[in-house]
Amino acid sequence: MSDTIKSPDQATVNRLQRIAGQVHGVAKMIEEDRYCIDVLTQLAAVKSALGKVEGAVLKKHAACCVSEAIASGNEAEQREKFNELIELIGKRK
Repeated sequence: MSDTIKSPDQATVNRLQRIAGQVHGVAKMIEEDRYCIDVLTQLAAVKSALGKVEGAVLKKHAACCVSEAIASGNEAEQREKFNELIELIGKRK
C-alpha cells in the first residue's frame, strides 16, 4: 500500500468502484434466487453508499464552484450557482 495521501477525487472513485462491486453482488444474488429480504438489505446498502457519494460531490461543488462564484462578485454567476444548488438539493429527496 502506498504512503501517499489519496486525493478526494480518487477516494470518490474508489467508493464508486466498491459500490459497483456491491451492485454486481446484488445481481448475482438475484440470479441465485436469494431470499428477497437479503437482496433488499443489500439494495438499501447500495442506496446509502450512493447517497454518501452524492453528498460528498455536492459538498465539493459548494466548496469549490459556488464559493468561486461568490468570490467573483458576478451576480449572474452567483445566482446561477445558487439555483443549481437548490435544484440539486431538491432532487436528493
